[in-house]
Amino acid sequence: MDRPEAAEAYRQAQLRFELAETVRLRREELGWSQRQLAERAGMTQPGVARFEAGGTTPTIPLLARLADALGLHLTVSLAPGQRRSA
Repeated sequence: MDRPEAAEAYRQAQLRFELAETVRLRREELGWSQRQLAERAGMTQPGVARFEAGGTTPTIPLLARLADALGLHLTVSLAPGQRRSA
């Protein structure tokens, strides 16, 4: 990707997809519907559907609520990485 903004948009989309997939797989593993997860996480079913489709960038509090509802532990870390040019 030649343009930094395109690379950043791709990275963010990939992160949203990975988070969504993790939540969806765990929900399905538990045998829950989106509505059941929504009730347990204090969300609406359309909100869960948007999240699972990768259509939203979640906040850390939202991720924490989803993790708690799914019996998961949320871990957020910052690690050294490649420096981006300004």
